[in-house]
Amino acid sequence: MTALLTLPAPAKLNLFLHITGRRADGYHTLQTLFALLDYGDTLHFTVVDSPDIRVEPALPGVPSEQNLVYRAARLLQSATQCGQGAEIRLEKRLPMGGGIGGGSSDAATTLLALNHLWQTGLTEDALAALGLQLGADVPVFVRGRSAWAEGVGEIIFPAEIAENWYLVLKPACEISTRDIFSNPALTRNTSPIKLAASQTQYCKNDCESVVRQQYREVDEALEWLDNFGKGRLTGTGSCVFLECESRENAEMLLQQSPFKGFVAKAVNESPVHRILREALKN
Repeated sequence: MTALLTLPAPAKLNLFLHITGRRADGYHTLQTLFALLDYGDTLHFTVVDSPDIRVEPALPGVPSEQNLVYRAARLLQSATQCGQGAEIRLEKRLPMGGGIGGGSSDAATTLLALNHLWQTGLTEDALAALGLQLGADVPVFVRGRSAWAEGVGEIIFPAEIAENWYLVLKPACEISTRDIFSNPALTRNTSPIKLAASQTQYCKNDCESVVRQQYREVDEALEWLDNFGKGRLTGTGSCVFLECESRENAEMLLQQSPFKGFVAKAVNESPVHRILREALKN
């Protein structure tokens, strides 16, 4: 069966992550700047006339009902009372647990693709609201713009960022977001800043010191990157990154690196939205 639509699911970097407080319900308030990347997973979608949803291949250690691609398809189906289904093939390139949004981006691409293919007609706002039920980062990918976010991550504003090249490394460890946010040593009182100040040297990832203390592999990767510039942690995952002068410079460092990783360019607009615009013209 030939896929009707093939779409990317781009990665993201948190160029900084400040924890500004903690609410009475236990959730942390934050400020962050999301940079979308031109590198990610790829999903192939085929519509079927029955309501069945099939996602292949299965992800190691993830029951099919918990796969965010499957959950996103079912959520859209339920919200719109759509009687159609889909066969979805996922080409996974982004590491799980890396803090670069792989699962969230896959879910967002699924919502956007099936809203188009099933002709369910939901607006971007409605899709973003559905996405929030799947995870705090999903709306950023649904909206498809590099973005400033605050609150608990649900307040999002489009942001223009420098479309720099980055080297992204993935140390061989898995990090529990819950463990990091519950750690007593986590800074929770960073003063809020304005968007214009977010590109300055004063920005940091408040989770980095806790992660470095608990995960030797991340500490070693950041130490290696610091030989060439200022390495930084993205989100609360294990991936670290370095802004580079050029693609050639980033690829040269990747070849030298003792860690697995990839090279990518920041983009202000998601490639998903560009492809869907072209599809609507045809």
